[in-house]
Amino acid sequence: MSELTIRKAVEADAAVLLKFIKDLALYEKAEHEVLATEESIKTSMFSDNSQVFALICECDGVAIGSAIYFYNYSTWLAKSGLYLEDLYVAPEHRGKGAGLALLKTMAKIAVEKDCARFEWSCLDWNTPSRDFYASIGSKAQEEWVSYRMTGQTLLDFAK
Repeated sequence: MSELTIRKAVEADAAVLLKFIKDLALYEKAEHEVLATEESIKTSMFSDNSQVFALICECDGVAIGSAIYFYNYSTWLAKSGLYLEDLYVAPEHRGKGAGLALLKTMAKIAVEKDCARFEWSCLDWNTPSRDFYASIGSKAQEEWVSYRMTGQTLLDFAK
């Protein structure tokens, strides 16, 4: 029987994290948007002042998935929250509990850190993921609309 383990990512995992980021972007039809490199992952995730963290899921010692997260803040609750930026499990390993194990580990981290919330986003067309998230008791926040500024729009607005 295969053994799943979850561990904190370390700098030596930068290449595998980049691969998983690119694979997720490909699945989400946004591979052209990935600007991350191994070096930028090392400096942004593993520097002394990093506010970004990652977990690696291994099956029999081989990395098969990851979770990348950071902490946010709720002014209404006056508490931190844990935000899951990316959850990825290689397609050939889906349905074997890796995603669930990563999410449970994240939930435990949120509880240990006294977070008020554990949140993430999912593309509206990603029915398999949305069904999975609903099956574990999470609730879609349908009343909220996300906004984003990037690139030249962000630069122009900041002036």
